[in-house]
Amino acid sequence: MPENPGLGEQALNKAAEIGLSSRLDEVESLDVNIKTEPLKLIQGEVEAVTITGEGLVMQQDLRMEQMQMQMNSVAINPLSVAFGKIELTKPTTASARVVLTEVDINRAFNSEYVLAKIQRQKINFHGQLMTIAPQQVGFHLPGGGKVALNASILLVENGENHQIAFSATPRINSNGTSVSLENVEYGEEKEISPELTQALVDETGAILNLDNFDLKGISLRVKQLKIEVGKLILQAEADVEQIPTTES
Repeated sequence: MPENPGLGEQALNKAAEIGLSSRLDEVESLDVNIKTEPLKLIQGEVEAVTITGEGLVMQQDLRMEQMQMQMNSVAINPLSVAFGKIELTKPTTASARVVLTEVDINRAFNSEYVLAKIQRQKINFHGQLMTIAPQQVGFHLPGGGKVALNASILLVENGENHQIAFSATPRINSNGTSVSLENVEYGEEKEISPELTQALVDETGAILNLDNFDLKGISLRVKQLKIEVGKLILQAEADVEQIPTTES
């Protein structure tokens, strides 16, 4: 009996690619590979799902150079397949690898979304509460397991500009939900305001946390972080409740 093309792997692959792309602002390339057999598919069993993408831009101007995700033994609703969807009947876990470049992270730091978050903060500057407004943030990946940052910050109330610079080692917390910076080494401007520097240290950790890159139905937890010159490689675990497919 010939396989119904509407139930075939190719149709599901295309449905998932369209669904994922619809949740991204930009996509250079995106490939979904669903491995199954017709009989198993009718029973709601999928052997494996692999998602590979390059140049994926999330909302808020956050970009991934590369993303690879692998899911094994996925249980789906067989009735959903006829409608070009992959509806999971129970959550599954995936392994993921994400590559961010120095250019990507600079783009994120200087996005309206991140700058607006920083600008909402007030810091204590010589006994006075000041509103900070980043003018330019430069993020660098020099290698050796370190990140480096320099920024020009305007203090809104008095119109003063200050330069902040530091390098640090990113560390993942025990459950992979956040990244913090340790062994912070400051530039010459450290004493201008410890609070100002700390605000940028905290925001750097927040940007490196994969929460920013969650898609609807897929949340990522960092398991391992590797820094090369100009490149940040994150190994992660993903909790998958749904694989985005074509819209209803």
